[in-house]
Amino acid sequence: MMEQQELIERVRGYDPYADEEMLARAYDFSMEVHGAQKRASGEPYFLHPLEVARILTEYRLDTESIVTALLHDTVEDTAATVAQIRGLFGAEVARLVDGVTKLSELELRPNASGQAENFQKLLLAISKDIRVLLVKLADRLHNMRTLEHVGSPEKRSRIARETMDIYVPLAAGMGIQEIKEELEDLAFREIHPDASESIVSRLDFLQRQAGDVVDRIAGEIDRILADSEIDAGVSGRIKRPVSIWRKMQRKNVRFERLTDIIAFRVVVASVEDCYRVLGRIHSEYRVIPGEFDDYISTPKKNGYQSLHTAVIGPELHRIEIQIRTTQMNRIAEFGVAAHWQYKFGAALIEGKHYHWVHKLLDILDSAGSPDEFLENTRLELYPDQVFCFTPTGDIISLPQGATPVDFAYAVHSEIGDCCIGARINGRMLPLRTELANGDQVEILTIKGGAPSPTWEQWVVTGKARARIRRHVRNTQRDEFAQLGRAMLDREFRTSTGAPPDQITKEVLARFDLDSVDMLVEAVGRGDIAAAHVVKAMIPPQLLADRKPRRRTEAGDGRNGAAVIPIRGLTPGMAVHYANCCDPMPGEQIMGIVIPGQGISIHTRDCSALANFTEMPERWVDVAWDLGPAPSDHHAGRLDLVVANRRGALGELTTLIARQDGNITNLKITGRSRDFYQMTIDFEVEDARRVSDIVAALRTASDVSSVELAQS
Repeated sequence: MMEQQELIERVRGYDPYADEEMLARAYDFSMEVHGAQKRASGEPYFLHPLEVARILTEYRLDTESIVTALLHDTVEDTAATVAQIRGLFGAEVARLVDGVTKLSELELRPNASGQAENFQKLLLAISKDIRVLLVKLADRLHNMRTLEHVGSPEKRSRIARETMDIYVPLAAGMGIQEIKEELEDLAFREIHPDASESIVSRLDFLQRQAGDVVDRIAGEIDRILADSEIDAGVSGRIKRPVSIWRKMQRKNVRFERLTDIIAFRVVVASVEDCYRVLGRIHSEYRVIPGEFDDYISTPKKNGYQSLHTAVIGPELHRIEIQIRTTQMNRIAEFGVAAHWQYKFGAALIEGKHYHWVHKLLDILDSAGSPDEFLENTRLELYPDQVFCFTPTGDIISLPQGATPVDFAYAVHSEIGDCCIGARINGRMLPLRTELANGDQVEILTIKGGAPSPTWEQWVVTGKARARIRRHVRNTQRDEFAQLGRAMLDREFRTSTGAPPDQITKEVLARFDLDSVDMLVEAVGRGDIAAAHVVKAMIPPQLLADRKPRRRTEAGDGRNGAAVIPIRGLTPGMAVHYANCCDPMPGEQIMGIVIPGQGISIHTRDCSALANFTEMPERWVDVAWDLGPAPSDHHAGRLDLVVANRRGALGELTTLIARQDGNITNLKITGRSRDFYQMTIDFEVEDARRVSDIVAALRTASDVSSVELAQS
């Protein structure tokens, strides 16, 4: 076990101004409160926070971070309190310990929703102070190193998957490559033990066969660079098992078919030397096409910079080479911890390399549920990227497969919402076009625009998907609310002959809702029956007094002034509507003869009909008489955005005609230099042709968007 003074010396080794007295007090306090507690391995529990602190010293973190590591489990697992931590170590340490503690408590939730909420809390904590994540990553790393001591296979698998899904991409986002790679390897070993063991054994066999092949190739590269008077450090390694497995999955090949399992790193003094090394390597060895990336001129969003290339190298081995400066190498290995700016917490989040945190906060604001948030953040965090440019030359990094809609949302949420078209490298192209590295993208917008629900089918960024889903939810809420108000109005007028009364807080409380909008939306969605709301608003005795007489005669079917004809009745027979089911026009109905009262009309699924099962002579087959059958022609309306190009309108009408559609009206609702907005009314003889027309229009190059509207 690392002694107190050894820990202090480790911190003083990189920070001569470290608070030794605070470190000593934290060491003693943590050891005392954890006392005789044991880990699953049987070791003293204090070894865990001590090891977390040791990991953080490797990344040269400040005194407060090391103290937080020593104390991070005290509030959760001992009698210590946040107030006690604040009194002994100050408000800053107390805040950090409290943040890590809350996250640890949430990790105990085994279900997906609990995991998603955990990630939400983690993100909010990161946005306030990046050191919360650094401590959490070190905590997770040590727990993964000792995962074999967890007895339950199900729990080990859950922890490993959570690590792979959340902590690995977070470590990558922070640019801490060493932690990211170790977490990934440890999780892979648990999730896919057979694949991991097979790849490790094959790598061992190859190394025994090839001997010191890595050292020989590194020596050859070093000699070539020295001949060119380039001072460089060259190192090599066999690729990690999880990296090899992913390449096997991606390329769908067996292990024996893989040739590029050796990677080398060349570290030089300057950016100029990086490109000199690249030129020398490419002149000496045959380059593998499509395997070059320049992350120096276009860094990754976490600040990573390097040149990547692949060649057929010495001894005809296919190898990958990374070329970077000493500073770039440090940032690649230590990420955010390489910047002393981490001391300023949220200030670091404002830096250009960590805008991804703000993107995740935007997703959190747009997501409808914790599970949806987790799904969208996974999309946002995974690292395969393309780099595109705005018309002013700003770089926008996006995942592979991103579209102009993803680009628009990456620039700004409102630009994404109002997007109606895009120019890619000066050409008008569909919004679902997949972007490539180096594309210049100009987004065309329209004031008051709104995202199309169909975009969700092909966008790839979490932010775009979250915003589109939020718009769809808000639109649905409006539609349900409008329907709910109409249903309540009809129910009130049917039951009481009067418009709806004011909905009070007491009525809302009956349904456990907070607002009238929520109530009418629930009615429109079908979660709450309109009749139940009426009964909640009006006492039964008053409802009986206010309810109009719903009696009519067969033949005219009067209900007050409204005529509701019913087929199947004997003319002149008295008719009334059953209170138990309150049948409405359009519902399937059945009549029951009630001696002395006439016919009682019920819905066909009314439970009261069971009382007449043994009296079939009293059943009357009836139906609402709602007029003549509808025409065979089906009408529809389309809202379109079409390129302002000669011949575009002619092609559009031709496409509709080819699908047997007949345009009955066309109206231009807006226009700009590049686009027309229009509404088209049409008729088809077969309702199935409507979807054919929409599908055909969406394939047209001049049609930017097409949606079915309310006709």
